[in-house]
Amino acid sequence: MSNTFLLPDLGEGLTEADIVRWLVAEGDEVVVDQPIVEVETAKALVEVPSPYAGTVLTLHGAEGQTMEVGRPLITVGAAGESGEGSAPVAGTEAQAVPPATGEDAAEADRPGALSYREEEMAGVQPKPDKARGGDGDVAGSDEEASGAVLIGYGTSGHSAKSRTRPSKRGRRGADTTTAGGSGASAGAASGQGEQAGQARAPRVTSPIVRKLAREQGVDVAALTGTGPDGLITRADVLSAAQGGDAPQAAAAPAAQPAATAGAASTVGAGSADARTGLAVVARTPISGVRKVIADQLSRSRREVPEVTAWLDVDVTALLELRAALKAKDAENAPSLLGLIARFTLAGLRRYPVMNARIEAGADGKDEIVEVDGVHLGLAVQTDRGLMVPSVEHAERLSADELTAAINETVTRAREGKAAPAELTRGTFTLNNYGPLGTDGATPIINVPEVGMLGIGRIIDRPWVVDGEIVVRKVTEMTVTFDHRVTDGATASAFLTFVADCLNDPQSALARI
Repeated sequence: MSNTFLLPDLGEGLTEADIVRWLVAEGDEVVVDQPIVEVETAKALVEVPSPYAGTVLTLHGAEGQTMEVGRPLITVGAAGESGEGSAPVAGTEAQAVPPATGEDAAEADRPGALSYREEEMAGVQPKPDKARGGDGDVAGSDEEASGAVLIGYGTSGHSAKSRTRPSKRGRRGADTTTAGGSGASAGAASGQGEQAGQARAPRVTSPIVRKLAREQGVDVAALTGTGPDGLITRADVLSAAQGGDAPQAAAAPAAQPAATAGAASTVGAGSADARTGLAVVARTPISGVRKVIADQLSRSRREVPEVTAWLDVDVTALLELRAALKAKDAENAPSLLGLIARFTLAGLRRYPVMNARIEAGADGKDEIVEVDGVHLGLAVQTDRGLMVPSVEHAERLSADELTAAINETVTRAREGKAAPAELTRGTFTLNNYGPLGTDGATPIINVPEVGMLGIGRIIDRPWVVDGEIVVRKVTEMTVTFDHRVTDGATASAFLTFVADCLNDPQSALARI
């Protein structure tokens, strides 16, 4: 019997992921726990292992396609077996849902009308439920299931408890994979019913697409989806919003994968911009990491009354110390960033409120929460956008250990291999924007953190030393802080302390 593995929740409550690269092909033999696909979430690049052994019968998606959690990912079975109609992963068999009744039925009878609940679940396959006993425990197991556990899902035979909200209405019409089911298009025009109760809600699985349709004034019920099984995509909505018909899906088997994410970036290219009249070169949806960045920064600007202070610092002695350490042991000498991180951690130990966060307490009132230890965040520019991975318990590391940990952390982030926990556990961020050629900046705080220390480029500048003007190596340091948690006096004292350490690093190392 074939088994269909559903895309699991990969952690942090993520609801979708992009297929980056299939590691297997249809017809390949796989074993339990063998990586089968690389998927990119809004947090990280993850290899998903197979919980089954056997022959790959169906890959339910194309590289570049965005898939929702809980949708079929891969079907594995015996060689020569059909991949259609296969059962979902053990313990998640889909259950029949009763037909609409009462107010929902009356609401659905109005031509073109979609109730709130219908719009909310429009086009979504019924979520697989677990076979349960009277106490809600999962029943059943699968002998071939993996013993490994990926974040967000367990393995067969592993008991779990969960609450499910029973559906008050069913999805009208047979599922496209059900034997004898209707093959009609999912998006019939408003007012046109299908035969003998086979009418179906528009197949719109993505909340982003539903929101886009509302904003553009497009009736999804009037669209014919071009995605798999008539799925309505962004391209369909954008095409309808521009006055054209939704692109027609080419004749293909039901398992035909959707268009890749790269193709979506050119949707609407060549049309005229309604606001300026200029030709549109490309339209790129804000999704994945870019959407997370946008949401995080917007939240910071909305919630945090942030203030930035800056200070010019003579770091000539720091560069000399770095050169001397490198001359003694080039391989193990700490980097400049490692030394700066060490002094930053010393400053956080002296002014711990800069390492705090603000959150709502049990009574709903905001509280300042101070923690024991520092997970030092590092602002890293990657091909996927700006990320802030963190070094766990950085306060326990020496300068050379920090250098190694920073290098490993930055490398993982740039390769897309940083774990979700690395990207969300930071308590204070160090932002080295000097390599970008910037002298200074007013960075946005990475909420819920309280502060961020920025380091600009190091350049030759005239500087007064013992009453004489000499050329020194100077950088500009900035500290951005949440004024709800700390005042300017504390933040400035922290900045000055770190600056003094950089100005006279040998004395500072002796003290800390």
